Amino acid sequence: MMMIPGLAATVLAAAPAAPAPAQVLPTAYEAGHFYAAPETVDGQRLRLVVDTGGGGAAGMYWLREDVAERLRLQPAACRIGGASLAVARLPAYRPGRGLPPPGPGPCGPAVMIQTGTDGISGDGQLGAGYLPGRVWTFDYPARRLVLEGGGWRPDPAAHATRLGFPHDGAGRQASGFARIVIRVDGRPLDMLLDTGATAHPTAAGRQASGTPVTAQGYGVTSYIATSVLERWHKAHPDWRVVNDGDDLRPRRPTRLIEVPRVEIAGWSVGPVWFTEQPDAAYRQFMAQWMDKPTDGAVGGNVFRHFSMTLDYPRETAYFRCVEGCAAATPPPGP
Repeated sequence: MMMIPGLAATVLAAAPAAPAPAQVLPTAYEAGHFYAAPETVDGQRLRLVVDTGGGGAAGMYWLREDVAERLRLQPAACRIGGASLAVARLPAYRPGRGLPPPGPGPCGPAVMIQTGTDGISGDGQLGAGYLPGRVWTFDYPARRLVLEGGGWRPDPAAHATRLGFPHDGAGRQASGFARIVIRVDGRPLDMLLDTGATAHPTAAGRQASGTPVTAQGYGVTSYIATSVLERWHKAHPDWRVVNDGDDLRPRRPTRLIEVPRVEIAGWSVGPVWFTEQPDAAYRQFMAQWMDKPTDGAVGGNVFRHFSMTLDYPRETAYFRCVEGCAAATPPPGP
């Protein structure tokens, strides 16, 4: 999750109509992160991280302000409730090299403009404000991202598991942040489903975990609340812990812990490294936009074993094991 300040309160996405055919997105895959890589009609290529735990608003993805200026997109303002958002009309993409348009919403066919930046989003982000309302397959081993068509059906070999979302009084999804349940050490954990969960391991962290990283040192991880890490460490002192194992947020020391097995959707994978996060990050901050508080986030270092389909309308995720998985328990019903 790479949440840009100012976006979190506006992640509500309008539900777009599902397109008839499936669309394979132009994609780059870098050390566990998916990047949408569309190309404009004048040959400019973009690089937008696909982050289920990220931002956006009203069905829109976002671009950095300097990228919008480079593309000569005309800025405008769009009001949603009491907030004014900086937006622009969509870039013109080459046929077959574009992105699915935003869903219908109060800002029309527009893209958000964001002044804040981080080290992982690239030119922008397809986040929790844009992805809901559709069915997406993240095929990690094939490094392939697909917007599924209206006739999509789950693979019989996939295990289904429910996703949790907050809802408004009319029963509509009130945000695009999905909660998923995993099991560690025989106990269930509520987690944010976060394709953007980012690692920046220190030298000690890389040596212990073997996390693949980019030239800038970024990789993927899963996050766990400090109190849960402490509980695991007390119960299992043999589980490896690396002090100062990650410096993505250098203002505080961040530990890593290695968990032998993680169960997700009836599959078992492992070992899995988790990066420590303050309890308040998920039990207070992210809880504002989720159906219940969570204990952390599950990310690409777990998903890498699977072709994972997120069916937002039906609030269900499907996990088809491709490599390095074993059946754990009878898969939960959808």
